[in-house]
Amino acid sequence: MKEPKALLDYARSWPLRLWMGAVGLFLYLPLAVLIVMSFNDSRRTTKWQGFTFDWYGKVFQDTELMGALGNSLTIAAFSTVISLILGTLAAIALWRFRFPGRTLVDGSFSLPIVVPEICMGVALLIFFARILPWPGGMVWPLSLGAIIISHVAFSFPFVAVVVRARLESFDRSMEEAARDLGASEWQALRDVVVPHLQPALLAGALLAFTLSLDDFVITFFTAGPDTVTFPVKVYSMVRFSVSPKVNAISTLLLVFTVLLTFIALRLQAKAEAEKS
Repeated sequence: MKEPKALLDYARSWPLRLWMGAVGLFLYLPLAVLIVMSFNDSRRTTKWQGFTFDWYGKVFQDTELMGALGNSLTIAAFSTVISLILGTLAAIALWRFRFPGRTLVDGSFSLPIVVPEICMGVALLIFFARILPWPGGMVWPLSLGAIIISHVAFSFPFVAVVVRARLESFDRSMEEAARDLGASEWQALRDVVVPHLQPALLAGALLAFTLSLDDFVITFFTAGPDTVTFPVKVYSMVRFSVSPKVNAISTLLLVFTVLLTFIALRLQAKAEAEKS
């Protein structure tokens, strides 16, 4: 039998529990509907006709859709690696050094986070078309390279914010002890600081990969006519009708993202266990 205090605490917390349950239902019910309708035997997503796996087979037979998914994964992989390196270096520089204009530089990293994506997409389009010409007057070809650069400009501030937050919990005396024991500045950074940053690096990489894979607005402005990414391809398909094929490929992408998140969390937990 619960004690009076426990009963009182439970009575006070039930509105919060109800609210959290409603929020979770609002967030995840559409995903559940998407997964269920990917097995629908009908072309109409508003009517259930039967259970089938045929749409998953048709997804892999659609060369254009798979090519767009391959482009998105390639862009996300390259932009994640570059964003992780630039974001980590920027965070360490702002954490360690004091220089004129440091506050301004620190604040500028928040601009890509708060500026609307459509404004950044238009700005990048003008940048590639007018400000950054190729030799001979040719404009920058809007292709995978332009999209990767655009995604890096958008993603690496997120990595810098995550890594910077992790650095605030770092004990500088550990790095000083390594220097006293004969380690150089780079050795202390590699052997002491970077291991402490592993959870933030995993979180930043996962965040950058997800942002790049999911981005539509910036990609729409910086992609060339011969370069189609997965979000742009899905948008072109949804303009006419929502096919169960779109539900199937979205379900596969959702499963891939969940598995990637699970692996990242496992690696992060392993790193924390080894440190303790």
